This record gives sequence, C-alpha cells and structure tokens, in this order.
Amino acid sequence: MELYQYIIIISVLIIIGLAIIKMNKKDVKIELNKLVELLGGKDNILDTEAELSRFKVTLKDVSKANKEGIMKLGAKGVVEYEDQLKIILGQDAKKIKKYIDELK
Repeated sequence: MELYQYIIIISVLIIIGLAIIKMNKKDVKIELNKLVELLGGKDNILDTEAELSRFKVTLKDVSKANKEGIMKLGAKGVVEYEDQLKIILGQDAKKIKKYIDELK
C-alpha cells in the first residue's frame, strides 16, 4: 500500500470515531434541567452537596421528587433519608451541584 492509502484509511477511521463519540454524548444541559424537574423544581431544592460519585440534595418536600425518573435518567441509586435524597450519579456529581447552585 502506498502512503496516501494509509492516510485515507486513518482519516476515515478518525471521522468514524468522532461520529461515534458525538452520538454517545448526551446534551448535558437538557439532562440537568430534567433532573431539576424530577427533584420537584428549583424552588424545591434547599441545599446540595457532592462528594465523589454521590450527590446529596435537601428538599423542601421530598414527596415531589420522582425517584423512578431520576433512576431512568441514569442514576445508579437513589436513597431517601428524611428531607434528603442521596443520588449515586458517577463522576458528574460536582458538575451537577455547580449547575444547580447556579440556578438558585
């Protein structure tokens, strides 16, 4: 094979790789807005904390939160304790806290 054929093959593989990455990326802002909605809206959120993969949110009315919806959104676990939800979200917990704090 000649050099230009290798260059064409590599270019095609890069384009395919970028297309796959773009398809797998979620629209984060839409997902975060949906999470806020599932938590009962921004007015229902009193406080947030993030540590490692866990996101803890204190709510005015925990019954307004849709735990099943939060799980469908990608949470690996949701634990309710008094007026708090502890949500296992993975590496994005700090980004989510920052986004919600900016909404208030």
